[in-house]
Amino acid sequence: MNKVTDFTEMGKELERMLKLRTHPIALKMVTKDDALPEKVIRPKEDGLGHIALCQGFFMARKQGWTLYMEKEDHWCWAPLIAYGMVEFHEDAPSFGEVVKNLGIADMEQAKAFAKKFPKLEYEKYTGILMGPLSSATYEPDVVLIYSNPGQLRTMLWAYKNQTGDILKTEMDGIDSCVFSAIPILKGGKARVTVPDPGEYERANATEDEMIFSISKEELPLLIQGLQVFDERKMGYGALTPEIRPDYPRPQFYNNLFEIWGLDTGEVWKR
Repeated sequence: MNKVTDFTEMGKELERMLKLRTHPIALKMVTKDDALPEKVIRPKEDGLGHIALCQGFFMARKQGWTLYMEKEDHWCWAPLIAYGMVEFHEDAPSFGEVVKNLGIADMEQAKAFAKKFPKLEYEKYTGILMGPLSSATYEPDVVLIYSNPGQLRTMLWAYKNQTGDILKTEMDGIDSCVFSAIPILKGGKARVTVPDPGEYERANATEDEMIFSISKEELPLLIQGLQVFDERKMGYGALTPEIRPDYPRPQFYNNLFEIWGLDTGEVWKR
């Protein structure tokens, strides 16, 4: 099994174990030396027009398309800056225009935020390739998993199972196409992102969706953790909501309660 096949199998496992409504996205940064898949959609060139990156994400995860976006395809400013498609720094002509439209009341704070805005090196990459992980013919750099809170809970639990630590993340209410991927492309760990207003209005993200992002290096850990709970019948979909006094519990609960001099009860069978 080659690396690409490994990743497609992991994509299928994610969809199976988490019962996802949309495909996990295989995101890859493309250089001028990289070959593109044979069947790939170029939005502007192929007649779709200009699209926002989040719309490309939706087409990949919901419609199963593989898309490649270069600078000319974009219709939103944030990914152009963050993915290194345009020049952006304090002396750039666009800097002041961005600063006054960041939604930060204090202009000095806005400038400071713009200076530290996460971004890749200018012109290091020619474009962004995206498609369903479960059918990708290329190796991703980052995987984006759109999930509901219950599926997210399962992934957080699985991640802790394999890393021994709680996932740490930062939250913003906007620029989800940036914060879901750029920190990981710059060497960061898995993170959680809230789909922003643009995703909601123009890319069909729903109000109960969150984005779990993970690097290709950490993805096998997530899969292994999910498999642990799936085999224990404690994965997503195995939990049954109920309100029941004296409900069955794992044996170690009884062990602890006995140590503390408290009542013990029925042991669950799963």
